Amino acid sequence: MQVSYKWLKELVNIEVPAHDLSEKMSTSGIEVEGVDVRSAGLSKLVVGEVLSTEAIPETHLNICQVNIGEDTPTQIVCGAENIKAGIKVIVALPGARIAGNHKIKKGKIRGIESLGMICSLQEIGFPENVVPKAFAEGIYYLPTDATNGDDIFDYLEMHDEVLELSITPNRADALSMRGVAHEVAAIYENKTVNFDEKVLRESSLKTSEKLSVAVETDKALTYNLRLIENVVVAPSPQWLQNRLMNEGIRPINNVVDVTNFVLLYFGQPLHAFDYDQFEEKKVVVRQAKATEKMTTLDDIERELSADDIVITVAGKPVALAGVMGGKDTEMTAKTTTVALESAIFQGTSIRKTSQKFNLRSESSARFEKGINQADVTTALDYAAAMIVELAGGQLTSGIVSSNDFTAKDVTVSITLTKINRSLGLILNQAEVVAIFDRLGFTTTVTDEKFDVTVPPRRWDIAIEADLIEEVARIYGYDNIPNTLPQAGSTIGELTKAQQLARDVRTTLEGAGLSEIISYSLTTAEKAVQFTKLPTEHLTALAMPMSEERSTLRVNLISGILDIVHYNLARGNDSLALYEVGQVFAKLGNETDNRPTELPQVAFALTGKTYDFYTIKGIVETLLLQFDNVRFEADQSITELHPGRTARVLIGDVEVGFLGQVHPTLAKAYDISETYVANLDLSALLANLPEQVIFTDIPKFQASRRDIALLVDRVTTNQAILDVIASSKVKTLIKADLFDVYMGENVASDKKSLAYTLTFQSAENQLTDDEITAAVTKITKKLVEFGAEIR
Repeated sequence: MQVSYKWLKELVNIEVPAHDLSEKMSTSGIEVEGVDVRSAGLSKLVVGEVLSTEAIPETHLNICQVNIGEDTPTQIVCGAENIKAGIKVIVALPGARIAGNHKIKKGKIRGIESLGMICSLQEIGFPENVVPKAFAEGIYYLPTDATNGDDIFDYLEMHDEVLELSITPNRADALSMRGVAHEVAAIYENKTVNFDEKVLRESSLKTSEKLSVAVETDKALTYNLRLIENVVVAPSPQWLQNRLMNEGIRPINNVVDVTNFVLLYFGQPLHAFDYDQFEEKKVVVRQAKATEKMTTLDDIERELSADDIVITVAGKPVALAGVMGGKDTEMTAKTTTVALESAIFQGTSIRKTSQKFNLRSESSARFEKGINQADVTTALDYAAAMIVELAGGQLTSGIVSSNDFTAKDVTVSITLTKINRSLGLILNQAEVVAIFDRLGFTTTVTDEKFDVTVPPRRWDIAIEADLIEEVARIYGYDNIPNTLPQAGSTIGELTKAQQLARDVRTTLEGAGLSEIISYSLTTAEKAVQFTKLPTEHLTALAMPMSEERSTLRVNLISGILDIVHYNLARGNDSLALYEVGQVFAKLGNETDNRPTELPQVAFALTGKTYDFYTIKGIVETLLLQFDNVRFEADQSITELHPGRTARVLIGDVEVGFLGQVHPTLAKAYDISETYVANLDLSALLANLPEQVIFTDIPKFQASRRDIALLVDRVTTNQAILDVIASSKVKTLIKADLFDVYMGENVASDKKSLAYTLTFQSAENQLTDDEITAAVTKITKKLVEFGAEIR
C-alpha cells in the first residue's frame, strides 16, 4: 500500500523524517519497502498559460505563445492534440530535468525556435495508470488559479513523500490511512490520532421512500445504501486528484473519487450507482444464478455462477459484489442521483470471484483480507457528506439497511507471567497496561490477569499469542535482551527416527550420492507411480497453482526422475542422487481427512558406470545392521523393468524395492537407463535390532570353497541362497555370488552361477574333512533343488 506522508501527518501529530519513520515501522512489524518523492531529480518545471496557438502547416504541431510569468511570452512548439489557448500547463524550461533524467534544451523544430517543452504528467514521472483518462494521451491542465511562473511541485504535491508498505495478511488493518495512523501513534509514545468528521445535512425526504434493500444470501453480513439527489458530476478538485494519484489511484470524477478516497481513508470499499438507471427501487443482494450474465465496467460480458454474490435490481445484476460494478448503472456526466453502497461481504467468496474473473482491485483485496466492520456505516456517512460538498445535491434522510448490524469488541485474557515468560522480559503491570493503552485497547486488571478489550479495527487480535506479539512490537524487538537458552544438565539426543535418517544420509553420501529435495506436489499420474495405491488414497489441492503441482506425492521416485531429466538435458550424464522425505497417503485410518505422512528414502543412479548390482550393493550396505535381509524378484511394479526388479525384505516384512526404470517410462521422462530404489523408513525403524551384541573376533582362520552350479535361467540368486541356508551348516558364515555365465557351452535355457562359500568356527580350526563334509551337505541340497554341480 502507498501512504502519503503529508496525509499521514494530518492524521497523527508526528514530525520525524520519513526514512526514520519507515525504519521504525519496519522494526515494529509493518515493512516499509521504500520512500518515493516524485519531485526528486526534476527541476525548472513551472506553470505556464497558453496565450495563443498557431498550427504549423502539414504537421500536427502548434506554435504556442506561453506566459511563464515573464515580461514577454515564451515560444514553445507543442504536438499535443489537446493544446489550446487559455489553459494552464506544465512547462519545462531550457535546462530543466524531466523523468528519465532527460534535459530540455533550446532547439528548433521544423525550423521554428522552441524555448522549452509543454509536458504531460507521464513526462514528469507520474505512472500512466494514475493519470486521469482525459489527459492520458495529451498534456495536463493545471488549475486555472495557478500562478504563472510558479513551480508546479506544490500544485501537484510532488514534494510529498510516499511510503510503500508491504502489508502481510495478518495486518490488513493497515490497508487504510486511519489504520496506519493508529499504528504510528502506537509505536511512538505520546502520539494521538486526529480524525476529521463530516456533518450530515439531510433533507426531509426519507431514503426509505426511494429505496429498499433485501439480502438473500448468508455471504453478506450487512448491506447499506444512502441516496444523494441533484449532484453535478465533474472533475474533482486538484487536492483530491493529487491525493489519489500519490496513493496510486487514477482520478475519475468527483463522485467516484470520493469513494476511492474513503476506501483509502477508512479501508471500507464503497460503490456508487446511477440511481436513475434502476428499473425499480428495490435492491436485492443474492447469489448469482448459473449461466446468468452481466456486463461489468470494463465492457466485458461475464457469465456468472452460483458462487458469485451479485447486487440486483428488477432481477438483473447491476454489480459483482465487492469486485466491480455493472456497466448499466455506471456513473456518467449525466448522473444526477447517486445510490451509495457500503457493505460487508464474505472474504472467501470475494476472493474466489476475483480470481475466477482475474479482477483484482483495491476493493476486492480489502474484502479478502478483512475490513473494520465498525466503520461500515461511518465510512458511508463520511462519503455521502463529502459528495454533497464536492458535487452538490441533497442527501436524503437515513440509511436503508439489511439489518441493524453492530460490530463487537473482542476480549482476550492473559497473565503478566505468561507475557514475561514468552518474551524473556521482566515487565511490570504498569508497563504492560501502558502498551495496551498506546494500541487503543481497554485493559481491566485483576491481580496479575489482564482482560484486554480489542476494538473491531484490530480484527487480527483473538488469542493470547496475538497480545504477546503486540507487546513485543511496541516494546521493541531491539529492546528484548539476547540470552542463551538454559539447557540445565539435560543431554540432548536424537530420536531413533532421527538417528536412522542421519545414518541413511551418512551411508548414502559415503557411497557417493548427493542429496536433493524435490517438490512434494506433482501430477495425479506421477503421484501414484511406483506404488500399488489406488487414486482414492491421493490428496489433491482445491486450488493448485498449476496442474503440475496439484497433488501430494505418494512416492519420491517420480520427483527424483524429474531432476534426473533436468540434469541430463544440461549435459550431466552421470548422476547418483538420493532424497529423504515424506510421502502423503490416505490410509483410511485418519480422523480429520488429512493424509498420513510416511518417511521414506529413495535414490537413483544413471550413467555408464552404474547397473543393477551397483544399486543393489548400496541397498545391502544400507541394511548391514539388519538381520535376514532378502531380495526377491518382482514383476508387480509396472514402472520397473520386469526382469530387473527386486523386492527388499527383512525376514517376511517388505521394506522397499529396487530395479531399473522401465524403458517405456524412461522414454516418457526422456532419461537414459536409470536404476532406482525406495525404502520405507518406518518399516526399517520397526525392524531395527534392539541392541547390537558384541561377539569376539574368531581366533581361527576362515576357509573358502568355490562351487559352480548349472540352473534354469529363471532361477534367482535368492532362491539359491535360501537352499544353501536350508542345509543348516553351522560353520557356513557367508555365501557370495561371484560369477554369472550364459553363453557358449551352456544351454540357452540354463545359466551358470559360481559362489564362494566361507566357513569358520569360533571354537577350533576347521579341518579339510569337516569342510568337505559341509560342502557335500550343501551340494546335496542344491542337487535336490534341481541344480547341476559343475
